[in-house]
Amino acid sequence: MGEGGSVSEGDPVPGGAAGASGAAQAGAGDGGPGAAAPVPQGDYRAAVVDGGLALSAGMTPRVAGRLTVTGLVGGDVDPAVARDAAGLAARNAVAAVVAALDGDAGRLRRLLRMTVYVACVDGFTDLSAVADGATAGLREAAPAAGLPVRSAIGVRSLPSGAPVEVELTAAVRP
Repeated sequence: MGEGGSVSEGDPVPGGAAGASGAAQAGAGDGGPGAAAPVPQGDYRAAVVDGGLALSAGMTPRVAGRLTVTGLVGGDVDPAVARDAAGLAARNAVAAVVAALDGDAGRLRRLLRMTVYVACVDGFTDLSAVADGATAGLREAAPAAGLPVRSAIGVRSLPSGAPVEVELTAAVRP
């Protein structure tokens, strides 16, 4: 948000997509194939690899480091918007894992587990429909790695007001 609570170009819009500059950046750093790794928003790594496993940190729907949407699903965020945001967050998780593999997507052997956290209003129960967006994002970003098992968990809030956050665990080749 800009000064005084107004929305500035590129700022996250509660319940909606990013402003014009965020939309213009969607092609670069949107978590799609070949996307740059997301930059951590705190003191942690975006992903780590140990032995045959790679684990991502919780990824939110960011493009070029900026949230594309904020708010609670079922309140100020429509479930369809949250579904799309979950897809972006999942693509960001894949991008983080691939970056931890020194950019070698061929080392990504199998997606194992995905957890989708949904910040939602009390009583919102359509968590699986929102998480289906994350599954679609995985199909797009890593089609050869198969689908993982998945949990969809409703929570009261997520970092920076994000409506969704995705964690990913994958099996990797040496």
